[in-house]
Amino acid sequence: MDFNMKKLASDAGIFFTRAVQFTEEKFGQAEKTELDAHFENLLARADSTKNWTEKILRQTEVLLQPNPSARVEEFLYEKLDRKVPSRVTNGELLAQYMSEAASELGPTTPYGKTLIRVAEAEKRLGTAERDFIHTASINFLTPLRNFLEGDWKTISKERRLLQNRRLDLDACKARLKKAKAAEAKATSEQELRVAQTEFDRQAEVTRLLLEGISSTHVNHLRCLHEFVESQTTYYAQCYRHMLDLQKQLGRFPGTFVGTTEPASTPLSSTSPTTTAATMPVEPSVAGMAPPGETALCLEEVAPPASGTRKARVLYDYEAADSSELALLADELITVYSLPGMDPDWLIGERGNKKGKVPVTYLELLS
Repeated sequence: MDFNMKKLASDAGIFFTRAVQFTEEKFGQAEKTELDAHFENLLARADSTKNWTEKILRQTEVLLQPNPSARVEEFLYEKLDRKVPSRVTNGELLAQYMSEAASELGPTTPYGKTLIRVAEAEKRLGTAERDFIHTASINFLTPLRNFLEGDWKTISKERRLLQNRRLDLDACKARLKKAKAAEAKATSEQELRVAQTEFDRQAEVTRLLLEGISSTHVNHLRCLHEFVESQTTYYAQCYRHMLDLQKQLGRFPGTFVGTTEPASTPLSSTSPTTTAATMPVEPSVAGMAPPGETALCLEEVAPPASGTRKARVLYDYEAADSSELALLADELITVYSLPGMDPDWLIGERGNKKGKVPVTYLELLS
C-alpha cells in the first residue's frame, strides 16, 4: 500500500497542534476565539432541536409499538434495509381467540353470539390501529428520522470542521505572539491570515446550516399536524366501532351492557343546576319497562305532574327503533321521567316528536 509519508506527517502535526491548543484552552493557558452571541444562540437552538426531536421520536415509537422486542426487531430490519414483516395487532389476535372460542363453545348460544360480535369489533379496531401506525410512521416518524440521520449529521460535521478551524486560528495567534525574529513573524502573520480566511469561510457555511433549523421547525410542525389528524381519525374510528358494538349488544336478549346503577338524578326543581356526562355510554337496557311488565305506549304518555326539564344534547344519537328519539348534538329538548322507567332513559320531546332518549347523551339543565 502506497503511503504519502509527508501528508501523514503533516496531518499528525496538525492534530498534535490542535490537541495542545485545546488542552491549553481548557486549563486557561491560551486564548480562545469566541463566536458572536447570535451564532451561539443558533448553536444552542440546534442542540435543543436535536435533543427534543430524539426524545419525541423515541416516545412516539413506544406509543405506536409498546413491545420493546418488536421495536428492536423493526430497528434491525430497517438497518438491514429489509421490509418489516407484517405483525398481527393485539386487537386482531384477541378477535381470533374470541372467534375460536365461540366456535368451540357454541356460536348459537347467547355467549357465543356475543363473542362473535365482540370479535368482529376487535378485528375492526385492530385494522384501525394498523392503519394509524402505518400513517403515523410515514407522516411523522420518518421526517424526524430523516432530520436526525441527514440534516443533523451534516450540521455536526460542519461544526467539527469549524472547531478545527478555530483551533488552527488560535494556534496561529499563539505562534505569532511567541515569534521573535522578523522572518518568523512574517511567516506567522501569513499563516494567521490563511487560518482566519478558512475560519471565516467555515463559520459562514455553518451559520447557514444552523439558520436552516427554522425550516426544520416548519416541516416538523406540518408533520405534527398530520400526526394529530391521523390520531384523531383513529380514535374516532375506535369510538364509532365500540358504539356500534354497544348498540348491537343492547339488542341481544340476556346481554348486559354498561352499568345497572341509576345514571340520572330526580327531575324535581331542587335538582342541581347541571348534570353532565363526560362520554356517551349506551344505557344498560334498551327497553323502557322492567322485565315482566308491559311497555308503555308513547302515544299515551303525558308529562308527569312534577313537571319537565330542558336538556342539551351532548352527542349525536341514532334511534335504534321507532320508540326512541334521534338526537343531534347541541340541540335543546324537553325531558321527563315516568314511574317504572329504566333509570338510564328519559322521555324526550322535540316539537311534535316524542321518544326514549339515553340519559348519558344529555346535559340536564335547571
